[in-house]
Amino acid sequence: MTETAEGRLLWEPSEEMKENSNISRYMRWLESERDLSFGSYNELWEWSVTDLEGFWSSVWDYCGVVASEPYDEVLAKREMPGAEWFPGTELNYAEHIFLRAREDEPAILHKSEIRDLSEVSWAELRESVAAFAAGLRTLGVGRGDRVVAYIPNAPEAVIAFLAAASIGAVWSSCSPDFGALSVVDRFRQIEPKVLIAVDGYRYGGKDHDRMQTVAGLQEEIPTLEHTVVVPYLNDEPDTGGLENAVLWGDLLDGHRGTELQFERVPFDHPLWVLYSSGTTGLPKAIVQGQGGILLEHLKKADLHIDLGPGDRFFWFTTTGWMMWNMLVGGLLSGATAILYDGNPGYPDMNALWSFAEETGMTCFGTSASYITACMNAGIEPGKNHDLSTLKSMGSTGSPLPPEGFEWAYEHAKKDLWLFSTSGGTDLCTAFVGGVPLLPVRSGELQARSLGAKVEAFGEDGNSLTDEVGELVITEPMPSMPLYLWGDEGGEKYRDSYFDKYPGVWRHGDWIKVKPYGGCVIYGRSDSTINRGGVRMGTAEIYSAVEKVEEVADSLVVDIPRSSGNSFMPLFVVLEEGVELNDDLKGRIKSSIKENASPRHVPNEILAVPDIPRTLNGKKLEVPVKKILSGTAPEDAASRDSLSNPESLDRFAELAEKLG
Repeated sequence: MTETAEGRLLWEPSEEMKENSNISRYMRWLESERDLSFGSYNELWEWSVTDLEGFWSSVWDYCGVVASEPYDEVLAKREMPGAEWFPGTELNYAEHIFLRAREDEPAILHKSEIRDLSEVSWAELRESVAAFAAGLRTLGVGRGDRVVAYIPNAPEAVIAFLAAASIGAVWSSCSPDFGALSVVDRFRQIEPKVLIAVDGYRYGGKDHDRMQTVAGLQEEIPTLEHTVVVPYLNDEPDTGGLENAVLWGDLLDGHRGTELQFERVPFDHPLWVLYSSGTTGLPKAIVQGQGGILLEHLKKADLHIDLGPGDRFFWFTTTGWMMWNMLVGGLLSGATAILYDGNPGYPDMNALWSFAEETGMTCFGTSASYITACMNAGIEPGKNHDLSTLKSMGSTGSPLPPEGFEWAYEHAKKDLWLFSTSGGTDLCTAFVGGVPLLPVRSGELQARSLGAKVEAFGEDGNSLTDEVGELVITEPMPSMPLYLWGDEGGEKYRDSYFDKYPGVWRHGDWIKVKPYGGCVIYGRSDSTINRGGVRMGTAEIYSAVEKVEEVADSLVVDIPRSSGNSFMPLFVVLEEGVELNDDLKGRIKSSIKENASPRHVPNEILAVPDIPRTLNGKKLEVPVKKILSGTAPEDAASRDSLSNPESLDRFAELAEKLG
């Protein structure tokens, strides 16, 4: 693989692609309907973050939002926190899912390690949502009540969510790989009335029974009145150990033929509750509104991911990650949502590429870590699979290094729109990412999203260009949290996002905004490396380290010392059978020196069996830094929030040795 420098041009959209893109149609609509003309995406973006009322009202009108009353005011209060959007209007998120239903295409394609590939038609989806909504009503669920789900990425999850949203209930979900304590920490906060749960799941060929866990959830969440059990691992699960339990099929069958109705609710009525990673303390319960998410997801699906009827939209995710919510949001465009439940590397790293071929996928969404894993496994999906329908590939979760970009073009598909995105659970969107009008440059996110006034701030609060700074959002967005559950006075909300720059959202990432609008994310700002007064993102180091073929994964932290200096250890996970000797250490340091800078070279390199990651796959840099600084592992991170909690033990051992 040849070297790829950050910012090198890798791909450009054809004139035909640009002309036929949804965003070009939108710009033509703005010219004809609003008398607004823009010569470039950057001009359009500048308008969208300056004239907030004009932009978001145009999204409403262009996308055909249906409401009980027409809006007469877009932004009653332009402040953060506390922005007030579209007061007086009432609408329903789920209603809009069916507005662009296309009967000649399936609504959902799905497959798991248990189930073969099958589909759900739009008619079947409507019928099932109507039946389950009626079932929820018989269980006593109404507007504002919470419905929670412990369920994999399967059609039942989509049906249950849309049913809850259709009656104005509030949704929240965790995937069944979450441990019991982690689920309780999330769900108990919001006092749910109904739990939907699977009996178990299969991952990597291994079955995991969850009935005992579900019984434990009933005991630990006293507000639960009913539990709906989805047979997943077994056709006839034993519900004898549960109270007030009903099987999924029985609840639906009792209400087949019910007409689907939508309860329109105020714009700021809660739609769902998402959660922060919960690596330290209770996860923040982030409440987002029906109207704000609807507008944001219409914008994202249509204008940025370029979805429409006939597209088949996939993102590898679980129901415990906000990308599941975004995947469901793809249905707003009329596209088919493609769901997969299982280990993406089972039986080998070709599993999802075979799935892409099998489903005729047009957009393949995944994580940077998955692309890196494919690269390290040496697979060649473009050679071994028919990817002729694949138009785009999305990456999120962490910064995609330049070599990940190069791998996709060399080994997946040459004519591919690869868009790396960055955003978060907090707004349930990517506010930096893909634009089908723009070229793709190695290691870069194409542009800031429409309506997202993203800037890089220096310590003095001034905006920077072509310099690394704090990622901030300086104007309100409709999908920002309404509030954090249980945060009555809003103090926790303000401390979480507005502590450093009053009235400005600080996201916690390092970003560089280039003069032409492209962006580079350098990792979390709260895990910053500071060497000799120069701040550096960890992503630069990972990119350099993982160029060394013997390295499978890595983590770096910078630990302050009382002397005023700092100690920067690098932890590496090595490929099977490889030992960390002086030669390998030398080559790792050389790669860092050559690809990053001499300042990035660590004080010490240590081998570990695994890198701690959250259930969503993010590296736990800050908790590791705390452990190495003397914090007990149980105080540094909640083990139930980790996919590999045993990995913390090795760092606790190293803390004693490193002093």
